[in-house]
Amino acid sequence: MRAKCLILFLVIFQVIVRVPESEPRDSLLFLFWNLENFFDWRDDEASESPSDTEYSSFGKQHWTRRKFQIKCQAVAKTILWAGDQAGKLPDVIGVAEVENRFVLEQLVKTSALRKLDYRIVHFESPDPRGIDVALLYRASQFKVLDAKPLRVVNPDPAGEPLQTRDILSVSLLVLPEERDSLTVLVNHHPSKYGGGSTDWRREAALKRLRSIVDSLQTSGQARIVAMGDFNDTPDHAAFDLLKPDPDHPNQGLRNLAESLFREGIGSLRYNGRWELIDMFFLSPGWAEDARMRILHPPFLTVRDNAHSGEKPLRTYSGPRYQGGVSDHCPIVLELKSP
Repeated sequence: MRAKCLILFLVIFQVIVRVPESEPRDSLLFLFWNLENFFDWRDDEASESPSDTEYSSFGKQHWTRRKFQIKCQAVAKTILWAGDQAGKLPDVIGVAEVENRFVLEQLVKTSALRKLDYRIVHFESPDPRGIDVALLYRASQFKVLDAKPLRVVNPDPAGEPLQTRDILSVSLLVLPEERDSLTVLVNHHPSKYGGGSTDWRREAALKRLRSIVDSLQTSGQARIVAMGDFNDTPDHAAFDLLKPDPDHPNQGLRNLAESLFREGIGSLRYNGRWELIDMFFLSPGWAEDARMRILHPPFLTVRDNAHSGEKPLRTYSGPRYQGGVSDHCPIVLELKSP
């Protein structure tokens, strides 16, 4: 029933939401969203990931083309809804837990985004579940100068292999002037769940992120946005690795999520409590007038029957199909254009 209501809402919503006719050129809007198991419906026999079979028409989740298309439309409508709320479409969209480029192409070519100018940056990662990070950007706003996946390695050469998502680095030239550039780093750090201590894995990812940032700043890049699902809250001591040094205040990154965290605002609801693990980090000189927000699209929330309040509407709750998108809320960042 919930899925049928969502389909009806999306049909109506397509009429209500409009692309802003005149978008402000003096600001940029970034969006990040963990799309939770955004798999296509096909079973790739060459894939070694068990998730590929599980999310197929004949797999455990009975993941069909129709269900996939419903999810595509819900993601697209959320992006348009975010643009309607902000008065401009997101200029840059970072996503996590996407299976492959095909999924992204279906999103930008067959959904409500198909008439817009979003382009894709994606590389396959070594993640054992077969999920990657990726970036969408508006071709009318940016030109890609450089894009590459940056591997996170085990700091102990003799230790176990560290199979995780790469950090996606994309350098963008701001159009139409072509005078300024910025670099976006999309992250999805290892989960803290699944048994055993995984802190060292996330710390390795943060150290890799800091080394990337140091390299960019040394080369003269003063505008850096790091976004993603960091799988830890802002009070975790490991995030000190990213903070600017007192002797070098323009190096490192500032966490835009800290003030929201102190207010008890979160992006994911776990056991009845909101946790803030999806974040934006900015280079210090670019963070003064920036604003981060958590979005709660009303058509993608559902009552938390086990606890009080609302929670994000997921695609599945255990084996039960719900027709939503993710257990994460999308987050947005507004800041001045270079």
